[in-house]
Amino acid sequence: MRPPLRLAILECDSPPPNADAKYGGYGGVFTTLLRYGAELLGKPDLEAMLQISKYQIQLDPDNYPKLEDVDAILLTGSRYNSFEDAPWIKKLVDFTAEILKQDRIRLIGVCFGHQIIGRAMGVKVGRNEAGWEAAVDDFDLSERGKQLFGKEKLSIHQMHRDIIYYYPDGVEQLGSSPVCAVQGMYKKGHLITVQGHPEFNEEIMTELLRVRHTMGIFNDDEFDKYMDKAGKPHDGVVVARAFLEFLLDD
Repeated sequence: MRPPLRLAILECDSPPPNADAKYGGYGGVFTTLLRYGAELLGKPDLEAMLQISKYQIQLDPDNYPKLEDVDAILLTGSRYNSFEDAPWIKKLVDFTAEILKQDRIRLIGVCFGHQIIGRAMGVKVGRNEAGWEAAVDDFDLSERGKQLFGKEKLSIHQMHRDIIYYYPDGVEQLGSSPVCAVQGMYKKGHLITVQGHPEFNEEIMTELLRVRHTMGIFNDDEFDKYMDKAGKPHDGVVVARAFLEFLLDD
């Protein structure tokens, strides 16, 4: 596709308070990530590649872009469950299904967004019996994953206990972990997704872990285990570069 591309970021949640104040929502978090990805790609002028717009759809479910005004859509993560039938989630699934029916607009999905794309493609999403993945973990890449990310394994922040149960027809597998078989999906010129959070850094992950520990979502042992991994090196910027290459690929 010829740049600058019109990328709409659909914010499916708000970051924890400190990150929200620093970045201005998940749209700001992803814009920062994509800027680093552009530098890694050797094209540091992000605005020459992308015209980014942001839509907070969880708080304002009528706040969607017009399809004729965008070339690509990124669905962010969320604390909410991709398998639930809250009106705003059902609307997002229906909107995503409409995107999947056409050939022009490209889709990027991250965590909750990855699961929403799977649900819109008709596969089961739900709780993972194996439990949580959180903080930085490695996962094995498929041959296509190795090609797209340029690595043998990928280290990425995780924060999920929901999964896509199996791969939809018509997509290529990107990778798997012992806890989650569907770590990413790809269809050239159409979609790319990851179950992890390339946009997270140690600061955001630490704040999320503290919030969820206070809420009782993680017990003391789990909190300590995940905090120990929150500062590990990760490949978020590598994933951002792959997202940009996907968007720019003819």
